[in-house]
Amino acid sequence: MSAPLSSFTQKSTPHALALFRIVTGLLFACHGAASLFGVLGGAMGTGHAVPAGSWPGWYAAVIQLAGGLLVLLGLGTRAAAFISSGSMAYAYFTMHQPHALWPLQNGGEAAAMFCWAFLLIVFTGPGAWALDRLFFGTQEQRPAPLAEREPSAA
Repeated sequence: MSAPLSSFTQKSTPHALALFRIVTGLLFACHGAASLFGVLGGAMGTGHAVPAGSWPGWYAAVIQLAGGLLVLLGLGTRAAAFISSGSMAYAYFTMHQPHALWPLQNGGEAAAMFCWAFLLIVFTGPGAWALDRLFFGTQEQRPAPLAEREPSAA
């Protein structure tokens, strides 16, 4: 990779991660809002909300709405993404995988993609524009590349 392109991509990474986090959180929150309030086509396109307190649909919708909004805003991002990822793994393996092996066959593409997208956010962090930084002044420190680290005394 050329030096100018490498420099551009390194400087742009926190902003690209933030855009990824924001879009993923928004889409997830929309799923939760649809299931909880019957908006945007309702739960699974039925036009209706899931019954309050019903297992697992209502609880999943609460995680989707709350987790999606927290990730979208960058508040407690890693924890919210971890819980959201786990809820999608649970959804995939209990609701989709028993019907067929592959997500394309069992209708679980969204659950699988959200699961892996949130897991990526757990490991990469919120990127730029996270409200955690505004409210708590947290600044993520990335480790220096191996070539720039001091050799450890062994």
